[in-house]
Amino acid sequence: MTRAQQTLSVLLLVSSHDLQCQLYLVLYLGLVPLNETVQTEIIPILPFYALICFGCYLLGRLGLAILTFNDVPEAHEELQKEIEQAKAELRKANVDVD
Repeated sequence: MTRAQQTLSVLLLVSSHDLQCQLYLVLYLGLVPLNETVQTEIIPILPFYALICFGCYLLGRLGLAILTFNDVPEAHEELQKEIEQAKAELRKANVDVD
């Protein structure tokens, strides 16, 4: 590693604020010696893997929320009454609503 690369890597580590970003930069830049297979094939795709895992988590959470969503028949009836009231008011104003 040249002096410029070393200085750049230290500046990147100092400028990053969260621990995960610092840890990833340390691993990605090779500051911690790892197996070459891990360094070249696994470390570069970790951000994409994290993004996919986060998306799966959000989809699962959405699916669970939809599954446990309870229907409210009273709210449906109230909404239908409000729609009929709005139609009646529009008919009084000579607006065709049908």
